[in-house]
This record gives sequence, structure tokens and C-alpha cells, in this order.
Amino acid sequence: MQSVVRETGWDGRERWWPAVTTWLSWLPAVFGGALVALPIWGPRGALVGALLGAALAVGVLLSLAWTTSLTDTEFRVGRARLPLDVVEGVDVVARGERRAALGPGLDARAHLAIRSWIPTAVRIHLADPHDPTPYWVVSTRHPQRLAAEIRRRSRCR
Repeated sequence: MQSVVRETGWDGRERWWPAVTTWLSWLPAVFGGALVALPIWGPRGALVGALLGAALAVGVLLSLAWTTSLTDTEFRVGRARLPLDVVEGVDVVARGERRAALGPGLDARAHLAIRSWIPTAVRIHLADPHDPTPYWVVSTRHPQRLAAEIRRRSRCR
């Protein structure tokens, strides 16, 4: 694996942190915790309620932060693993094509690992006779780079 990193300068790792707007959308949890606790326990209780609301928000948002990684034998998205020996091809889903790829052009059997705040993706076509999943659609901020690395490390061309 180390030689691959030196050759390409990229090891296929990407962390999907939620967007700033997503973090801001959880601010009401902090205020809500304080408002619920204030009439019951007073100002100190409000502080505890706000801290519990903040902890809840951070916990939920960190659960949304998946990691993708690519090794010489598999591609991982969160806990899902895709062996590279079943990859048949890789397409880049550009910003303008994403809506069609996830809407009318989507096969219902596809595996989706997407985040709304990441506008580009790759579609990884599979050739596994034991799996009915035709392809994976995976969000990535580096679709060309990821597609090239998957093509290089798998048997597809």
C-alpha cells in the first residue's frame, strides 16, 4: 500500500464531514435543551440542558461523517466493503448528472452511499453473479481521481 501512495500521492481516503449549514441546523437542539430544563431546574439546569443538546447534536453529526478508503483489494465506505475483483467499470457522475443518476436513471437495486452536501459521485459497476446489486453510487469530492484509482487497482479497464 505504501508504494501506491508514493506513486500517486493519494491513498483513496476521504472523510465526509457534514456541511456547515448542517451543523448550524442543529443549533436549536442546544437552545431546546436549555429551554426544556430552565423552568424545571433553573439557570444551572438550563446550562446542563444546553450541554446535553449540544452533545446530542455532535453525536448525530459525527455519525454522518463517514470515511471512504481504497486499498489494493477493496473499497470501503463506512462499514460497507466492496472487493475490487468484482468491479467491472467506473463512471464519474458530474455535478449536473447527479440528479438524473439518483432519480429516473437509478436502478432500485443499487447501493447508495451519498451525501447531499457533496455534489459529485462515482458509479462503480459490479460483475458479481452472486450479488443482485448492479452498481454502487458513492459521493466523493474527487471523482476523477477516485475513478482512476479504482480502475488502476481493479481488473476493469
